[in-house]
Amino acid sequence: MPIATAVVNVAIIAVTCVVSFMAFSNPRLLDRLILWPPAITRGKEYWRLATCGLIHADPPHLLFNMITLYFFGAPMERFYTQQTGAIGYLLFYVGGLVVSSLPSWQQHRNDSGYRSLGASGAVSAVLFAFILCRPWTTIYVFVLPVPAILYAVAYIAYTIYMDRQRSDNINHSAHLWGAVYGVVATVLVEPRLLGAFFAQLLHPSLM
Repeated sequence: MPIATAVVNVAIIAVTCVVSFMAFSNPRLLDRLILWPPAITRGKEYWRLATCGLIHADPPHLLFNMITLYFFGAPMERFYTQQTGAIGYLLFYVGGLVVSSLPSWQQHRNDSGYRSLGASGAVSAVLFAFILCRPWTTIYVFVLPVPAILYAVAYIAYTIYMDRQRSDNINHSAHLWGAVYGVVATVLVEPRLLGAFFAQLLHPSLM
């Protein structure tokens, strides 16, 4: 499936961009959609587990996530459409948002000062599902070409380290659990991928 025909992926990007730009200048909209754990714990506003992925901190944050989603979401949309039908990829993506948000909610369920936003958890799910399927594909980190599997190892190590440090305002937990979800969900959809993944690791072929 060419990138241009990845209709669901393009629709996700379009909606996310529109809502994010609206929220940049609309604090009330931002507050309504952001992951604020007490609102879920006390007010049962469970939609925040997913709607936090429609808003971003600033344009560069949005741009980085959407560029990543544009390139890696297209092949994963094709895979999920083939395996689970027309809305399979959309369900996978929304599941990534929710699953990657759950640990943050549980950890900060009564912390009124905690907030999180961005689609990074779901984007990580899409990226790692792609790496599961094509571990030796060359991906570009800024301008540096790196085999996808090596990037995955470095990314996970960095994410775990930074999550323990808690020295910035980035929700590294969402990145980590999004990546785990992406791999697990994709293997559950097509179990043979796991064997194919290890077979590819034993026979490196950079693409």
